[in-house]
Amino acid sequence: MRFAFLQLRNCEEEAKMAATMTMKTTIVEDVNVTFEDQQKINKFARNTSRMTELKDEIEAKKKSLQNLQDASDDLMMFDDDSLLIPYQIGDVFISHTQEETQEMLEAAKEALEKEVKTFEGQVAAIQQVLNDLKVQLYAKFGNNINLEADES
Repeated sequence: MRFAFLQLRNCEEEAKMAATMTMKTTIVEDVNVTFEDQQKINKFARNTSRMTELKDEIEAKKKSLQNLQDASDDLMMFDDDSLLIPYQIGDVFISHTQEETQEMLEAAKEALEKEVKTFEGQVAAIQQVLNDLKVQLYAKFGNNINLEADES
């Protein structure tokens, strides 16, 4: 009797697993991919890649901007105004007064902030294009296409 109960229980578990597995399996439809569709997919991939590059560039610029801000803060702590401060231009260090160095740091910060805003504008434009392409591609292919970025 006990053996029959175990056997019955195993059959129920197998039936549940089979039902669960069929629910998880998605039906793949045959969808014809046209040349225009392939062009949209390629455009999506190129824009995704470009957006990733721009975001990396923005992070690098923000890090440089923070370094300039830290240098500016450190420069303000100096008490001696007659002290010459080395400032790197390219591969060369040139000594300037504290005031001149502060002005150069401010100009460099403004230039970086302008570049960051430009890159952020480009990212926003690319994001809009990607959203439009997602709508078009998901409308045609449904769940047969995955356009979401892997968060790894």
